[in-house]
Amino acid sequence: MAAVIALALAGWAWWGSVLPGTYSVMDMGSPDFGGGPGASSHAAAGHGHAQAAAAGGTVAATSVTTLAIDPARPADVRVELVARAERVSPPGGEPFDGFTLNGRTPGPTIRAKQGQLVEVVLRNEDVPAGVTAHWHGVDVPNAMDGVAGVTQDAVPPGESFTYRFVAEQVGTFWYHSHQASHPQVVGGLYGALILEPGDAAAAPATIADAVATVHTYPGGQRTINGAAGEVRQTAEPGATVRVRLINTDSTPTSAWVTGSAFRVLAVDGTDLNRPTPIDGGAVPLTAGGRADLEVTVPATGAVRVQVPGASLVVGPDRAEASTSPAPREELDLLDYGEPADVGFDPAQPDRRFRYDIGRMPGFLDGVPGYWWTINGGIVPAVPMYMVREGDVAVMTISNSSGEVHPMHLHGHHLLVLSRDGVPSSGSPWWVDSLNVEHGETYEVAFVADNPGIWMDHCHNLPHAAEGLMTHLAYVGVTTPFRLGRDSGNDPE
Repeated sequence: MAAVIALALAGWAWWGSVLPGTYSVMDMGSPDFGGGPGASSHAAAGHGHAQAAAAGGTVAATSVTTLAIDPARPADVRVELVARAERVSPPGGEPFDGFTLNGRTPGPTIRAKQGQLVEVVLRNEDVPAGVTAHWHGVDVPNAMDGVAGVTQDAVPPGESFTYRFVAEQVGTFWYHSHQASHPQVVGGLYGALILEPGDAAAAPATIADAVATVHTYPGGQRTINGAAGEVRQTAEPGATVRVRLINTDSTPTSAWVTGSAFRVLAVDGTDLNRPTPIDGGAVPLTAGGRADLEVTVPATGAVRVQVPGASLVVGPDRAEASTSPAPREELDLLDYGEPADVGFDPAQPDRRFRYDIGRMPGFLDGVPGYWWTINGGIVPAVPMYMVREGDVAVMTISNSSGEVHPMHLHGHHLLVLSRDGVPSSGSPWWVDSLNVEHGETYEVAFVADNPGIWMDHCHNLPHAAEGLMTHLAYVGVTTPFRLGRDSGNDPE
């Protein structure tokens, strides 16, 4: 009898986990209002879906498709990206079957100045699963976020989609496909996006610029800017160079410098306040994260910026640059730099959320496995975090899953308040990609100033596909797009 009951319970659990052929992201999980306005009206309405958050007619429904830039405004920067599936031969590496943008990987570096309107036309020549472009770390209007099944449909072969957004931020960012994202990003559908100050006086002419996209292609081929091993950036002796490191991989890494002391000028596209020189330590690079390092080329020789398996040499042509093993000590951004005003009071939030990461056996869309959980639930039984525009939200992220998770919230930046109860005491540390190790707890805050439906997921992309993914939704915002095996949309 016990065996029969156990079998029946397993069958019930399996059946309950099977997702429809198509479904709306708004049908996922349970709305979590973080103790703020909306919880009581939602409960009284008795609805099971997050779009019921407008219960009582207090908020008019808004489609994500309307959250876009004025279509009549002309573009200042226009780029066309053509995605192809083809054989890729990275310089210094081994060929593999992957993807390109405009015949290369990484795709072209896109540059714009603050205040300019950027227009990117993405054409899918022959990538069978479809493609999108997500602007990682850029707080674009929600319709431009590039998440298949949430903010748009995946672009099928032979078709195109046009992205338009104003470069409100300044810093180092990147773009990548958010359709079948793990195989497509690993296979080559990514590139750098650099947003520069609109005022030339804000960018000292004495600082040169070097972009270094760190990426591991199939076969474990670690590259910088698509080339295996060592790449070089020409700079004169005495030159000060801003090295823009971008970790496009799904796992964390670190970088270190030989031949020069350095400063960490920015993290995830946000400048740090009064960063101090570092000599000998390593800089953590979260999966999806960025760090801008300031180095100075010595009078003789060159500077080497290293990551495991690859390096960027900055200096005169053919100048020698020494190597060194990875430092044992890693910079702690919790107390690096000096405090500064953050523009809001996180001590008085409108909403408080928990994001507890765990792992348990069960079924995910009918498939048995050992899946990631959020607040004890397996997708779709996860929270939908609900906010209203203007809210200040504090989120406590804890990890008891046994593995590290680089957490990425779309459309917003998070201010790190504390780690394991220790308050941040250095520069304001703003992130869009936050490494949460097993056993760690972070308290972060953000201002809900960008209406939409936003993914909040692990940027170890296989982990997201294995259930470590949910959403932040603004009350009253809805989407017409569909997910599911029959939809053609598969963001992870």
